[in-house]
Amino acid sequence: MTNEPASGGGNRQTKVERLLSEYDLSGFGQELERYWTGEAGEEYSLRELADVFNRRLLEQAMGEADAPAIDGEVENYYRLLTDENVSAGQRTEARSRLERAGVDVDGLETDFVSHQAVHTYLTERRGAVHEEATPEERIERNVATLRRLENRVETVAENVISSSREAGLVDVGEFDVLVSVTVTCRACGSQSSATELLERGHCGCVEGNSGHQEP
Repeated sequence: MTNEPASGGGNRQTKVERLLSEYDLSGFGQELERYWTGEAGEEYSLRELADVFNRRLLEQAMGEADAPAIDGEVENYYRLLTDENVSAGQRTEARSRLERAGVDVDGLETDFVSHQAVHTYLTERRGAVHEEATPEERIERNVATLRRLENRVETVAENVISSSREAGLVDVGEFDVLVSVTVTCRACGSQSSATELLERGHCGCVEGNSGHQEP
């Protein structure tokens, strides 16, 4: 694994490389590589890595504006700024809050990177290679991805409900948020969590046909 590469030889910096320097994110490029190659124990897709990188930029921008984020706040603000399902009013309110805190939202959104930019940085600057995983490794990484997403949804939901309670929009006491994705097979009707299905490797169809043999 390499250290943060230098853009010598007259080569133009990639966007990710430039932002790592501008936002003082020394060592974060190495972390991106480890998550892409699976060396960190779980493997992220390029699109997931782009979101991870952009959220780190948002967190850094909030900190530099003297508005450090509380748990779940970065994820929620990022969702409000980028999710297509967010209403225009919600996005405008989120932008206004960040701007009042001293964050240059327009500049931040210009800095947000795409998955192609992450791929260019990892392959051309770091020389990272994404090796084909075994079926077992792919299952493990897919399960880790689902659990990570469920945890992220739980965090965002907790933040949204808490802020709504503080604003007097909802009346609720101490609460817990539990998120689990359920998969229903249309053929056999069996239900299981997505992670259980991946780990088991089959739905109820296999069990239902286990006693039948081809004539």
